[in-house]
Amino acid sequence: MNRLKSSSAAITKICVRDANKPRDFQIDSSITQVVTDVSSIINDDSIDLVVEVAGGTTFAKDAVFNALKRRKSVVTANKALIAEHLEEIITLVGELNADKNKKAVKFGYEASVCGGIPIIHTLQSSYKGDIINEIAGICNGTTNFMLGKMEEGADYDDVLKEAQELGYAEADPTADVAGHDVRAKIAILAKLAFGITVPIDTIPCIGITEISVVDFAYAKSMGCTIKLVGTAVRQSEFGEHDGALSVYVSPKLVPLDHLLASATGCGNAVAVDSANLGTASFTGPGAGRYATANSVVADVMRVVNGTCPSSPFPIVSNSIDIDNDFESAFYIRISFQDGLGIIRSVGELAESQGVSIHSILQQPITDRMAADTVVTTEACKYSQVKALCELIEKEDFALSAPIFFPMISDY
Repeated sequence: MNRLKSSSAAITKICVRDANKPRDFQIDSSITQVVTDVSSIINDDSIDLVVEVAGGTTFAKDAVFNALKRRKSVVTANKALIAEHLEEIITLVGELNADKNKKAVKFGYEASVCGGIPIIHTLQSSYKGDIINEIAGICNGTTNFMLGKMEEGADYDDVLKEAQELGYAEADPTADVAGHDVRAKIAILAKLAFGITVPIDTIPCIGITEISVVDFAYAKSMGCTIKLVGTAVRQSEFGEHDGALSVYVSPKLVPLDHLLASATGCGNAVAVDSANLGTASFTGPGAGRYATANSVVADVMRVVNGTCPSSPFPIVSNSIDIDNDFESAFYIRISFQDGLGIIRSVGELAESQGVSIHSILQQPITDRMAADTVVTTEACKYSQVKALCELIEKEDFALSAPIFFPMISDY
């Protein structure tokens, strides 16, 4: 900012847990003070803007809300805080800015979704004259790295250990591998795109823990790969994309020529389908020290320059219903002990649930006591496939609960 001379800012205080901890950057003590009490920042009237990158939803929530109440603008990278307290944040910012005689507060959160990809600002400003039909995003670099390694033939446990050793995955990787991180992010993107607040505990969420190299072998035979994708899409009722909003997180079978298949390593990708633009894609580093910092600084510049939106979520809609029982073609992998009549039984169970089978795939059986087959379906409801898999699990031939997830397909 100082280099561009378009505006200026000074970091006057940094709050940390341990002020004596060695750090790999220099601090000009004549300008910046390191403190351990966040109230010394919140109650300092000379501070106009607070940046929160501590994470979590307890301490961070208090810091963010108290800063706003003291009429300090806030920039945050905290997707969990925003997703869980979205309506509270919108209400508080709206109430504070309703009084035009007092200083307005701004709330920037570009770094909360997809790290360095400027997807938040794009949705806030570049789709005002458009209608978004669907957002589908690879929003978690850790799981994308892991799935990429599994596609090369590595086992899940080995890949998870490698991700932890490289610092991509936490000691407790649940937030990443169970899909909770993506769930918070897609809730934020859904609010931006459709103006609807979707409580995160209502969003169907399937992680990657049950995916195996077997699934990638079948995916390859179908010209596809597997990605963990957060999706927010208007269903079609009477016309195209005129129905309820469905929001969900799940592994997806993705054709290799689809733009989401191009995200490799820890990269992220977001595809936005809209009435005017068709499908636009945004790709780049989804996490990391400098990618996240770049988005934080961009928000700081927007606040300082007065270009940060006064409303963090400019679209408000009360006319769209939420129906997270989404419709899709599905991939179902069934682990079984070989015997007669298995395919017939699966077909009869599918018919009982109103599920139409599109194809049946079978790799050569090398162990008749532990084999796999894959069924792909025509478009049907998530609840129908879930019920079908619960019935298959009860069959004598089934070795475990079938693995199922949606597919990106043309049928």
